Amino acid sequence: MIAVRIGPDMRMAVVGAPAYFAARPKPRAPQDLTTHNCINLRLPTYGGLYAWEFEKADREMKVRVEGQLVFNTAAPRLNAVLAGLGLAYLPEDQVTTDLADGRLVRVLADWCPPFPGYHLYYPSRRQATPAFSLLVDALRYRG
Repeated sequence: MIAVRIGPDMRMAVVGAPAYFAARPKPRAPQDLTTHNCINLRLPTYGGLYAWEFEKADREMKVRVEGQLVFNTAAPRLNAVLAGLGLAYLPEDQVTTDLADGRLVRVLADWCPPFPGYHLYYPSRRQATPAFSLLVDALRYRG
């Protein structure tokens, strides 16, 4: 198999609105999320709720959080967290502006290290078609 990077490194962020934290303490460790109202993600291909993934000092942890809201895309989760309805686990690049403007507060940042971004995987072939080679070249990340 051949792997071609098609995106930059990514990082997740646990965020909440200042109004949410006005009535609740900020979590200090991933386990603390079990006492918070979290906005869940249901993956269409997986079927179940996504377990939030954390890592610190070579210690990996998955936390199954609970909450009243479950969505299968990022936009409604972002809207719900901005409305102060709970905490969300979102890609950092989707919340950068809201964090900078003070509409969201980030917690557990030291538990969310960057990870390799998206890659295109395809089987090795001696003679790739010109169209496929053009597609791979167009998708290649050059960051």
